[in-house]
Amino acid sequence: MLSKVFNDFLSIAIELTVLFVALSFFISFLQGLIPYENIKKYLSGKNTTIGVIAALVFAFITPFCSCSTIPVVANLLNNRVRFGIVMVFLFASPVLDPTIITLMSALLGIKVAASYTIITSILSVIIGLSLEKLGYESAVKKVIVTGYKEMQTKFSLKTALKETLSLMKSVYPYLLIGAGIGSFIHGYVPTEWISSYFGGDQWWLVPIAAVIGIPLYIRLSTMIPISQILITKGMAIAPVMALMISSAGASLPEITLLSSIFQRRLIVAFVVSVIVMSTISGFLFYII
Repeated sequence: MLSKVFNDFLSIAIELTVLFVALSFFISFLQGLIPYENIKKYLSGKNTTIGVIAALVFAFITPFCSCSTIPVVANLLNNRVRFGIVMVFLFASPVLDPTIITLMSALLGIKVAASYTIITSILSVIIGLSLEKLGYESAVKKVIVTGYKEMQTKFSLKTALKETLSLMKSVYPYLLIGAGIGSFIHGYVPTEWISSYFGGDQWWLVPIAAVIGIPLYIRLSTMIPISQILITKGMAIAPVMALMISSAGASLPEITLLSSIFQRRLIVAFVVSVIVMSTISGFLFYII
């Protein structure tokens, strides 16, 4: 059994490594072609539709985890970018990672990846603009960002390689952890147990997964290989997606960082919004 687990780990790890390195390099190179100054201008504009699209594009081309998104959010707020647009970016950035979405497509299927991208994008927009409509902008503290580094517009193969190596240092270990956990589940956890308790149409699994994902802080890069094994073992895709989105969208470290720029009522609204976003997304995957 141990030999099978090790072989499964090698198989998953090699597949993820090839995909991750190739995709990271390609996306890092493409990011150099993006006119960041134009995107920033659109973010600051008064046109809601253009601002929302710019926020989603900016979220997609900035592959940050939930914690590293906070300095960018603070910087945007300091530059008087519209609150609702900033909130759209806050919710979308951790979940719209192009490399992870492409890995999701390779491991879970194009339909799953496309549905995930569309659902999380739409819900990020709805929640972000709703928080603005409800007057939560008044719950933003006055903060000054130090050490924030603007994104560079120059690009080259050397720069893309450097960015790929940097991304590997921060993300690749989590992929290996996910591969290890997935291999263990595949080898030691009975298929019948997972399909009996976590398969089927038990609706209550979705909100539970959405809630427990936040304190677990399982990064998307870790969850992708785990999700593949869980779904293969018979776990319903709805709670898997709810768990992925909640763990990526919010975490205890991120909430702590947010407390430096948001008042408590906005923190509570943020956490509730992530749970709602994860739950709705999960239920929608029952339909899909």
